[in-house]
Amino acid sequence: MSPELYDGLSIEIRPIRPDDKERLAAGHALMSAETQRLRYLMPKPRLSAAELRYLTEVDGEDHVALVAVADAYPDATLGVGRFIRLRDRPDTAEFAIVVADAFQGIGLGSAIAEALADAAVERGIRHFSATVLHENTAVRAVLRRISRRLAEATWSDGAGELLYELNAA
Repeated sequence: MSPELYDGLSIEIRPIRPDDKERLAAGHALMSAETQRLRYLMPKPRLSAAELRYLTEVDGEDHVALVAVADAYPDATLGVGRFIRLRDRPDTAEFAIVVADAFQGIGLGSAIAEALADAAVERGIRHFSATVLHENTAVRAVLRRISRRLAEATWSDGAGELLYELNAA
C-alpha cells in the first residue's frame, strides 16, 4: 500500500521484516521522549536487541506489524503499527501504533491503522484492545476512526484499557 499523505510525502506501508531491525531502531531514535512515553507508557530511550528481534520477527498471522517507509528516508521507519492476537480471546488482538514526531499530524497514523485493521479482519479479528494513557488523544482518535464503536473502557491511574469493535468486523 502506497498512500500519499497530507503533506504530499509518498510512503509505503508494508509488513515488517527481520531485516528492519536497524530501520526500526533508527525510527525509534526519531521519536521524542514524550512520544516514546505515550507509546510504551514509560520512558524508552532505546530498544534492546531482544526487543528488536521480538518486534521484527513476527509470524504474520497472530502477530502482525506494518511499517511506514519512504524513499526520502531510507534508513528509518517513520511509523509502525502492530496487533497481537490474544490467546484466550482469538477474535481480539492487542493494538499498538507509534509515529515519529516529524511525521505526526499528516495522516500517517491513520493510514497505518486502517491497513492494520484490514489485516486483522482478514485474520478473523473483530476487536482491538489497547492500553492507552488518557492524554494520548491521537491514538484514541485513530482507534475511533477504524472502529465501529468503543465496546468497553476501564480507566485507572491515568491509563485506560479500551476495547474497540472494528468497522469491518
